[in-house]
Amino acid sequence: MTHRFNISTRARTQLVDITDRVEAAVRESKARSAVAHVFATHTTAGITINENADPSVVADLLAALERMAPDDALYHHSEGNSPAHVKASLVGFCQTVPVEDGKLVLGTWQGIYLCEFDGPRTRHVVVKVQPDAE
Repeated sequence: MTHRFNISTRARTQLVDITDRVEAAVRESKARSAVAHVFATHTTAGITINENADPSVVADLLAALERMAPDDALYHHSEGNSPAHVKASLVGFCQTVPVEDGKLVLGTWQGIYLCEFDGPRTRHVVVKVQPDAE
């Protein structure tokens, strides 16, 4: 099953916890044993998995990515969002999560994030729940 949802971001760079939305897609699929592929359909946004208990982790991730691809670096792309393209490529556009007993298999502190690097915008996420072959 394929599920789609939108996320409205509020800042130029932001990580939005979408774990609940992905879990809802898995529940709706009724798959017991599967993989959930989570994909951002953008070149300036990504998907990552990281700690969702301490908000300072998100701040640290955004700060580290800013140091790797600062706004004031010399870029050839003239639209002004080159750092967003670089950050999205560094993070990646998708994640795959196992599903067991109808639930995402995530560690205690893990959450799934949409990574906004060129906001604020409305972002589109696709979740493909692929049941195991029988």
